[in-house]
Amino acid sequence: MPSHRSPRRFAVRRRVRLAVGAACAVLVVAAAGCGAPSRAGHRSDAAAAPPTGPVIFIHPDGTGSPAWAAARAFAVGPDGDLAWDRLPHLALYRGHLLDSLTGTSNGGGTVHAYGVKVASDAYGRTAGGERGEEIVDERGRTRSVAKRAIAAGIPVGLVQTGTQTEPGTGCFLASVASRHDHEAIAAQLLESGARVLLGGGERWFLPAGVEGVHGPGRRTDGRDLVAEARHAGYVVVRSREALLDLPTGTTKVLGLFAAHHTFHDRSEEELRERDLPRWVPGAPTVAEMTEVALRVLSTAAGEDGRFLLVIEEEATDNFGNHNNARGMLEAMIRADEAIARVRSFLASHPRALAIVAADSDAGGMRLQGLVTPEGAAIPTALPERDANGSPIDGVDGTGSAPFIAAPDARGRRLPFRIHWAARDDVTGGVLVRAEGGPLAQRVRGSMDATELAGLMARQLFGAP
Repeated sequence: MPSHRSPRRFAVRRRVRLAVGAACAVLVVAAAGCGAPSRAGHRSDAAAAPPTGPVIFIHPDGTGSPAWAAARAFAVGPDGDLAWDRLPHLALYRGHLLDSLTGTSNGGGTVHAYGVKVASDAYGRTAGGERGEEIVDERGRTRSVAKRAIAAGIPVGLVQTGTQTEPGTGCFLASVASRHDHEAIAAQLLESGARVLLGGGERWFLPAGVEGVHGPGRRTDGRDLVAEARHAGYVVVRSREALLDLPTGTTKVLGLFAAHHTFHDRSEEELRERDLPRWVPGAPTVAEMTEVALRVLSTAAGEDGRFLLVIEEEATDNFGNHNNARGMLEAMIRADEAIARVRSFLASHPRALAIVAADSDAGGMRLQGLVTPEGAAIPTALPERDANGSPIDGVDGTGSAPFIAAPDARGRRLPFRIHWAARDDVTGGVLVRAEGGPLAQRVRGSMDATELAGLMARQLFGAP
């Protein structure tokens, strides 16, 4: 039969075709806005300039996921959640270097700061000694995300519980032939233009023979970096009280809270022998330093809102390398408190991005639960070693009573002990975790350590 189209049906179909065509055009435009090339081969303005915002990189040094499991049991119980657990995005971390399958603090810190593979003895360069070269792009510009930020007028801050010359933070702004060149590192940190420098290491900011708040200076070049800092407009604080009483509106601060580290990194037995506490009295915690740094950098950033804050809890690594289980667990709880402060900041700053990662696993800390039927007695002392020779720690080192976990969901508190694999850093078990804006979703699967700098750069500048 021949078909006959009424004018009305034809008009309806024509309107449908036009509507479908318009919808397709909208989809094409939307795709271009998400990064699809236009017909002319150019990206749209939205793709060229993705949203930017603050970056907070938290480095709880030496912490693998087994160590976080031990900290969880100790602090909140096996059914509880740490702030670290609540970070929604995660990836397996691959931190091998050019010459080692296990990362070093200075090699790993350099990779995080620059986004390239380096030698294990590197500190802000490709390698240590005379082999090292500056890390630059094809145009000869530095690849350090922190140095680029300062050059672009974006405030940068470093928070460190160890000496400020520690590489986990120092590598972002200093480049030296040896990580032991504390004088040069301290000078470069101050000269970098960073708005916030908080940590230990007062001795490297004062000339030899000059008495500081925490002890004598050790600089051999005669420079008084504390005086230079004041001349450059920094508010200089030396105690927890002074830090927490920092004047409103402060935009530059140098905090020096110990002669060296803000903790005493020794084994439990050595601390007892020397009659030393685990933490330097009067020093702020990493969470307290983090909160002040966020406030100062937010003030310095103004309406733009962008800043880079690098935070390191160094005690987790150093206590782990000294096989001090109690010290490492306490340091991990402190690091988790800093993560909680950052998560509170994220709740009111949706454009901000937080990334958490270590570079290796200090000492290979492992929790072993003790089988304890309900009503059974808990041992009063643990053996010093396992049958295969693994050192065992209890609440006060080897030969002491086991740790008792926080209550589980049933209210039971179960005992556990800590085994150590080594005195050095080992590989495996490290995770990258993230929360914040859209870029946090890129933390997934398996991530090489070199990818972190690119993620920070994209968040700060809109491009790697």
